[in-house]
Amino acid sequence: MQRVMIAPATYQDCLEAARRAFELFPLAVAGKTVLVKPNVLRLAAPEESITTHPAVLKAVVSCLKDLGPAELIVGDNPGLVSYGANEQSFAMAGLIEASLGHYRNIGLDAVEVDSPTALMSRVSVSRAVLEADVIVSLPKFKTHGLTVLTGGIKNSYGILPGAQKATLHRLSGNPERFHETVVEIFSLRPPDLFIVDAVVGMQGNGPASTDLKWIGRVLASDNAVALDAVMARMMGLDPARLRFLQKARELGLGDFEEGAIEVLGDASPLADFRVPPLGGEAIMNSQPIQDLLHRRTLVRPVCDESKCTACGTCVEQCPVGALSLDEGYAKAAPEVCIACFCCQEMCPEKAIALK
Repeated sequence: MQRVMIAPATYQDCLEAARRAFELFPLAVAGKTVLVKPNVLRLAAPEESITTHPAVLKAVVSCLKDLGPAELIVGDNPGLVSYGANEQSFAMAGLIEASLGHYRNIGLDAVEVDSPTALMSRVSVSRAVLEADVIVSLPKFKTHGLTVLTGGIKNSYGILPGAQKATLHRLSGNPERFHETVVEIFSLRPPDLFIVDAVVGMQGNGPASTDLKWIGRVLASDNAVALDAVMARMMGLDPARLRFLQKARELGLGDFEEGAIEVLGDASPLADFRVPPLGGEAIMNSQPIQDLLHRRTLVRPVCDESKCTACGTCVEQCPVGALSLDEGYAKAAPEVCIACFCCQEMCPEKAIALK
């Protein structure tokens, strides 16, 4: 039977809840590489509750350091708004300091693999994800206009650097197919432990809503399907109506039925919790969001020939080999480029812009 922990917590005492999570779901980390992946959607301050709170991240990193010597990495690939602003997003959210020296921009190094979804033949995944011995995912307790909620499964969508996320949004075409796509990406490398920041949650039209709600809890599980099912019920939702949970069960990733989950704590439905429409209309019918996705899939690096010194740094750093030196300056192959911003971030001459 799958287990889900729900512990009372504030941002002042969440270390106790984190310790309880590691007691219930022990991990052998000594001598291993451990990736901690918070939810970093975009540039946002901690009090906006758009990102995992730094107190929760610090508590988790502290627990991992107590478990034994390990190579710790804290990283994520920000979402639709702040592609390329990895360090800035972490800094503004207070997560660089909370990483206790273990932050890394995991978007700068990616590996191309066979795609688990028929929408694309290949996808690029941050190397740190594929090479980690242990992954600890730190979702935020939030609603989502397209997947209804964002929890353990949706947080893994951030293993993809660059414009691939926007491309898959667009190619999915409808909410039901996008639900399935999220699960397919999750299946590439399911994390080993999930610890959810549910101290202050988000309701309404997430994942960047200003409609916040005090919940005062930290959730944890070693199974994302069970975790997301409990989150759904706390939001007043029937997990069986969420296509991403149906798809996850079909793939053998877990079960959402109440009888298959042991809940350790209070999972009572939250009073008057507001959720977006179950059909995903909040995003799929929003023309500004669809325009943003379209623009995001079109942007490509362009080199300023007057600044380029043909040093080759961008070519060496490109995770998908989209750049080459041609006629004395860098050029990108648009059909290969994933718009991950690595070349722009790494160029010592600041000669690359995205247009």
